[in-house]
Amino acid sequence: MHAQISVVARQFLLGATLVTGLMKPISAPAEMYVAGTAGVNFADRINSIAGTGSQAGVPGPFVDFDLQNSITYGAKVGYFPGHSWYGIEGEVLHTTPHIKQLDADPGIHMRVTTVSANFIARYPGRTLQPYGGVGVGAAIAHIGDTATVRSDTDSAVVWNVLAGLRAFLTPQIAIFGEYKYMGSTFTFNQAFGDLGGFRGNYRAQHILGGLSFHF
Repeated sequence: MHAQISVVARQFLLGATLVTGLMKPISAPAEMYVAGTAGVNFADRINSIAGTGSQAGVPGPFVDFDLQNSITYGAKVGYFPGHSWYGIEGEVLHTTPHIKQLDADPGIHMRVTTVSANFIARYPGRTLQPYGGVGVGAAIAHIGDTATVRSDTDSAVVWNVLAGLRAFLTPQIAIFGEYKYMGSTFTFNQAFGDLGGFRGNYRAQHILGGLSFHF
């Protein structure tokens, strides 16, 4: 009788140990990646133009500044805590949406570099991962010298929203396509020298693609 009880007790303990092991959460290692990206900036106009300095208060309305479409390129670094639905991403992008015409100037060279931190939500599939995100950061915009405009630089807050799809070629290598819409407000106080400058809202749509390495 005691032997039977001992056998039953051992079987119960073994079963409890197995159940406990199955119920114990599996800890997945954190996922990180680096990526290169490139694409096209379909730049909108710089709108809501207003004068600054001695140009401040000059009655409008002012004509929006048309921007050229341009190449965009940059890099990303991402981190996801385990095989989770959410993560963070650091990104830098560079583009040159030149101003097509400003008064007598046939065109003004402009370059924009953005550095942002994005919150990313995704479906953590093994092959396909649709994702979306929002981010905020800093934008550095520079305009060049022309016959009537002085070189000037501004740093401003930039925001963006994005959506994309990542496809894994191997467990460590993936390709992705992404749409990004971003905006900022640039102020070029020295653009017209002693006559002041201007500010306006910058908006841009990016179609991007790239390759990412996961580890």
